Amino acid sequence: MKESPEPSLTESPEAKVRKSKRRTWLVVMSVTIAVLIYAYAFDSTDVTLETIEDENRQSQLFRVIRALAHPEIFERDTSDVAVEAEVYVPCQATPATPAEQSGPYIVVTPSCGEPDEEVVVTGFGFVAESTGPLAFIPPSGVSLGLGSFTVADDGTFTLTAELKDRPDDQVQLIRATARAEFGSLHLTQTAKDTIDKALETVFMALLATTLGTILAIPLSFAASRNLMRPIKSPMVSVALGVISLPVGLYAGILAARLGRRVAGAVDGNPVLDVIGLLVLAAVVWAVVRYLFAPERTEAPRPVDRWARPVLWVAAVLVAIAALFVAADLFLEIGTRLQESDTLFREADSAKDITAGPLNFMALFVFLIGDMARISIPVLTAIVGAIAVAQAGSWLGRQIVARVPDRIDQMLRYVTAAGAGAVILVGIGFILDWLYQFDDSTKTFWIPAVVGLALGLVAAWRTRRSDQLATGLTLYYISRTLFNGLRSIEPLVMAIIFVVWVGIGPFAGALALALHTTAALAKLYSEQVESISSNPIEAVQATGANRLQVIMYAVVPQIVPPYLSFTLYRWDINVRMSTIIGFVGGGGLGLLLKQNVDLLNYRAAAAQMLAIAIIVASMDYLSARLRERLV
Repeated sequence: MKESPEPSLTESPEAKVRKSKRRTWLVVMSVTIAVLIYAYAFDSTDVTLETIEDENRQSQLFRVIRALAHPEIFERDTSDVAVEAEVYVPCQATPATPAEQSGPYIVVTPSCGEPDEEVVVTGFGFVAESTGPLAFIPPSGVSLGLGSFTVADDGTFTLTAELKDRPDDQVQLIRATARAEFGSLHLTQTAKDTIDKALETVFMALLATTLGTILAIPLSFAASRNLMRPIKSPMVSVALGVISLPVGLYAGILAARLGRRVAGAVDGNPVLDVIGLLVLAAVVWAVVRYLFAPERTEAPRPVDRWARPVLWVAAVLVAIAALFVAADLFLEIGTRLQESDTLFREADSAKDITAGPLNFMALFVFLIGDMARISIPVLTAIVGAIAVAQAGSWLGRQIVARVPDRIDQMLRYVTAAGAGAVILVGIGFILDWLYQFDDSTKTFWIPAVVGLALGLVAAWRTRRSDQLATGLTLYYISRTLFNGLRSIEPLVMAIIFVVWVGIGPFAGALALALHTTAALAKLYSEQVESISSNPIEAVQATGANRLQVIMYAVVPQIVPPYLSFTLYRWDINVRMSTIIGFVGGGGLGLLLKQNVDLLNYRAAAAQMLAIAIIVASMDYLSARLRERLV
């Protein structure tokens, strides 16, 4: 076999020249492309220096910058003194003669003139260093500015102004309004409003972070690849779980209605609510103690096997009724406290300090009960759907383990067809709600038939030994949902929530909470994916179930980073909440937008200063908390 020649250790001069030319050509092409890109960028962004050099725009810019450099934070009390002098435009046969006056007064020289003619306005007897505007007042009463003045130490001022082009035979006026400051410095109303909105901003971010964290923690486990990858189930188990979802949802709704009826028997009386709550809690405690009691040594009787599921259902129903009774109790206590607060206010308005906190707590207690009343049916429906789906999945695994191949094959076809129909009918229901087709053929029958066909195809392509990656499927669905929510800015979410709950901080808190849930769930899940697998394997070796593995092997490793991410997210929410008010989400942003729209830049500067202080303070506070807790 002929050996190939060894490559040369040094390049030939021709190769070096070709390489140099190629490199030069690449550099030239790269520079040309970069120039074209930036040229197009300049054209797209309308870059022009003519507006920068425009004197009018420069004067407006300087005025805004000077206003921003004087935030409206402190002020003194002021007193205004307005004096007027008569003037004729144009001159009449007999010009006006200034009358002798005492106290502050002004003299117009001459006392008449043609439109746009200059006159000299002299003021006497004013408070030294007071300032104010000079205005021309025609018979219509409209105030037309002539300029501003500053009173000298001797109480006088002199200002040259042009008469307005408002000729009229009637007498017209020139008015000077002097404003003098007195007393000590105190906060302006703008500063007080800014402080109030600053506190609103911080607490809006706090509520959003709290709600988002509560929702993100359980969702993060579903979005963790290392926890979801081992979860696999046979086709029958997955299909029965899917078919059981709507059944569990409906069962949860019925359970909530039944619990509401039981709670309604004692509704309206706080004493009866407390007694009913204690009785229901005692029943739940007794049932739970019986269910978790050590098993008997002898074989369980058939009655005991059926009694445990029945007792579980009864315990759940009684617990739901107890939650409704607790919600009614909070509502009743909040209402009574509000009524007491009203009586206190009517009895003595001077006791407003005592009545204020009472009303604050009354509203808080009432809202807790109201939120529980609204959320209990929703949570019951969700928990019912999950619980029944888990039961259906468990039943499917038991069936697969016990039936022969022929029956298993038949069950795969039947259950897969039913699961496919349920999934596509559910999608059709969502599309019908969004687009309002109002056609059952398109939203029910066609999806049902297509779902049946897809289910049959899926059953045909699977065998009894096949295990479907249900955990990874849930992982990809969760990740897709979180990425979609994170891609939507909180400002856009706030617009939707403003339509739902109205303009105010509540809409902003809901928008931030939704975005926080998606962002924290992603961060939390990535932290779960990076934990050590050794503790998980050790706990699994003891025979622990999946929940015990999470509690004893996963949670201890993620508590410190979870705290760090939560504090960091609170810092982010504070910064977001300062501008989310631009779309009606409350907080400092709403106040800042109003002042910017009104061109009140001194007041806007106060809000900008408050935003800077809040962001810097939150950054320092979150850093200190992370040092102590993490």
